[in-house]
Amino acid sequence: MAHYKLQTPLSESDVRQLKAGDTVTVDGHIFGIRDATQIAMFDKGRKPVLDLNGAILLHVAPSVKKLGPGKYEKVCVGTTTSTRMNRFTLGLLRDYGVRAITGKSGLYQDSVDAMKEYGGVYFAIVGGAASVETLQVEEIEKVDFEDLLPECLWQFRVKDFGPLTVAIDSHGNNLYADVKAKVRDNLKRAYKNVGVE
Repeated sequence: MAHYKLQTPLSESDVRQLKAGDTVTVDGHIFGIRDATQIAMFDKGRKPVLDLNGAILLHVAPSVKKLGPGKYEKVCVGTTTSTRMNRFTLGLLRDYGVRAITGKSGLYQDSVDAMKEYGGVYFAIVGGAASVETLQVEEIEKVDFEDLLPECLWQFRVKDFGPLTVAIDSHGNNLYADVKAKVRDNLKRAYKNVGVE
């Protein structure tokens, strides 16, 4: 396992070097996204103004304070569960050139397959660490889909964001699946030890 310092936007080679279990910190930009924006993009055909090619996405709907037209101040930037947004992964990678998705709880096998094909990764972030994440966001630079507030498309400028764990890599490895398999094996052994088959 290795640690990488990444600068956005990411290239395919940036992503392909990462292996499940590695950690990363990020400088540059991360784009906050959530259900409503992805529904607008993929179910309603709305195109984002912000360029997502090479982007790292963060599953989030931040608490913000409006300062003026299109201008917001961060209050709390906390991550949400990714699995319910699984169906958007293929389109994000294939159609928009997204390179990484960051969130909690992982993604399903079809997303793992898409990441393998298109060169993407899933970064796991520590749940409940919103205060740390918020400090690592230097500024909200831009906002798109503003009518969907707070589930807009946010462009965050970040410094030393993380550390994030590479939980799904572009080679088909998935730490979530590995943990589930180990738990199943441990349960079988535990049941056997107490005489339950």
